[in-house]
Amino acid sequence: MTFSWLVNAPTPIKILVFFGVWMGLWMPIAVISAIALNWRPPQPLNETQKLALLAPLYGIAPIVLWKISQIQGQSFWDYGLSWRSQFFQSTAIGFGLAVISLILLFGFQFVLGWSDWRPQDSKQTDEQSSTLNPDLLPRNRWIELGKKVSILLPILLIALWVSSTEELIFRGFLQKQLQQDYSWFVAATLASLIFAFSHLLWEVRNTLPQLPGLALMGMVLSLACLCDRGSLGLAIGLHAGWIWGITSMDTLGTVTASEQVPEWVTGLGGKPLAGLLGIVMLLFVAGLLGIVYRLI
Repeated sequence: MTFSWLVNAPTPIKILVFFGVWMGLWMPIAVISAIALNWRPPQPLNETQKLALLAPLYGIAPIVLWKISQIQGQSFWDYGLSWRSQFFQSTAIGFGLAVISLILLFGFQFVLGWSDWRPQDSKQTDEQSSTLNPDLLPRNRWIELGKKVSILLPILLIALWVSSTEELIFRGFLQKQLQQDYSWFVAATLASLIFAFSHLLWEVRNTLPQLPGLALMGMVLSLACLCDRGSLGLAIGLHAGWIWGITSMDTLGTVTASEQVPEWVTGLGGKPLAGLLGIVMLLFVAGLLGIVYRLI
């Protein structure tokens, strides 16, 4: 079966074909994986189960996009990916900006006492160490910290992989397709909404409060592409930095909200995108991008 007719097809048809083929190829793998992992929807996914389902999903997407780009006489370059040094510079800038924004977000909460951070299993480790030998307590703390820090690199690699794939799909393909029929703002809004609702695939209950934040995050990432003249570098860096920062904090410890402010201020369920401060952080980044790149 050939898809040469896709070249002259309306934009909605092209989008539906991509998502239809993508989901059609992934679904049999997902069913087999779910059975093997003993996962039954709508049960929440643990990290191992999610990664096992995510790997084939995001492994198939670039292949389908590559085939569609071939049919349309395009390449991933047209979607915003490149191997130029400027692309990687933009990625590094975006990553750094994302990490700084998270430091400001959580630092503000910690300083005001609105949230607390406790290293994971620190109390248990301290008790075990002091029982065995009080002199080993500092040493064991460093060993435990070293073990946790050692997994930050794999988290970084996964964050770059996930962010690159999602930006290629939602900002690279989807938004650029929509911009053929709509203005930048309308296309970015539609792509951001689809981006936000796609996260319901993994978990509904905890994702629903985050939908406004996810949609706004999508708009910020679209703005990053606009600032970077259509390149995905800056958006990938921002996206990867946010994933890496939040996942690293969840891995190394636990952030708990105090009762000084309502939970919706810091984030419902401990999710920054489900809170007022998370929204403010995204608006801050958007404003900073607008100011900096307007001066360039």
